[in-house]
Amino acid sequence: MATIKDVALHAGVSVTTVSHVVNDTRHVSKEGRSRVEAAIVALGYVPSAVARSLKSNTTRTLGMLTPNSSNPYFAEIVRVVEDRCFAAGYTLILCNTEDESPRQSVYLKVLAERRIDGLIVVSTGDDEALVSQLRGLRMPTVLLDREIDDPGCDLVETAHMDGGLLAVRHLLSLGHRRIACIGGPVHVTAGEQRIEGWRLALAEAGGAADGLLWRGGFTSQGGYEAMHAILRSDHAAKRPSAVFVCNDLMAIGALRAVHESGLRVPDDISIVGFDDIELAAYTSPPLTTVAQPKDRIGALAVDMLLERVSGRRLETRKVVLQPELRVRASTARHTTHSP
Repeated sequence: MATIKDVALHAGVSVTTVSHVVNDTRHVSKEGRSRVEAAIVALGYVPSAVARSLKSNTTRTLGMLTPNSSNPYFAEIVRVVEDRCFAAGYTLILCNTEDESPRQSVYLKVLAERRIDGLIVVSTGDDEALVSQLRGLRMPTVLLDREIDDPGCDLVETAHMDGGLLAVRHLLSLGHRRIACIGGPVHVTAGEQRIEGWRLALAEAGGAADGLLWRGGFTSQGGYEAMHAILRSDHAAKRPSAVFVCNDLMAIGALRAVHESGLRVPDDISIVGFDDIELAAYTSPPLTTVAQPKDRIGALAVDMLLERVSGRRLETRKVVLQPELRVRASTARHTTHSP
């Protein structure tokens, strides 16, 4: 691989002159610049990003930690973040933690060693170690989707409890009263807030949530297994007529479980998801769901981070966006012939 010394020798100039041309730090004559540029092309020279970052104290690189790259919700957020970074002249390094705290810690160390300028984090949810690590890194950080107890980080997320309220109020408006919930892991704050919205909506209607909560791990398999458990749990007369599922992946699994049980959605049981991933409109039937404003979340996360990186803003900022209900064909009015 060609070095800056090779370029200088090939062009017949000093190493300092090559550096000024590459970094555009000082005027170089038209003739000298042309010789250097020709030598760079001839030798295939690529300037060292590490060396340049040491001089400028910036790498034009941002990092992002996500808990599960196989979840379409996070994939759709990452696409927005990456596009926004590219448009701003930044490169994004993406690390998938698989919702594992040890892996999250390792990736934070790796990103720090890469001298990234800032960090976007969707935490695993088990965050005692994460808080101390982020404080130790002392770099601009934006939390996305999941809160942690660190006042030094910016935050952009959806009002998750309000989303749960939207979902269950919709089912209540259709005449459903026995409404079950499939939630995610206990340690994920966003999921617990959605469950709290479910409980609050039932309480508003004079109902009770006792015995109607199952958990599914935010995966299709988890939703599939939880729905089968719901359908096995009670006599048909006591079976929930509707289920609020705390993310769309679990809701897709739940749809399959209902179908395998010989029942129909929404004739026998209505289902509402959460996230509004692109696949939600293409399930059978199309899934009613609570839409998170993914484009705004991703764009805001990058914009807020770059404000801190550039020094345009010093104080921390918290942005909570409102969800919207997307009514499709997986919900219907509760009738007397339904379970």
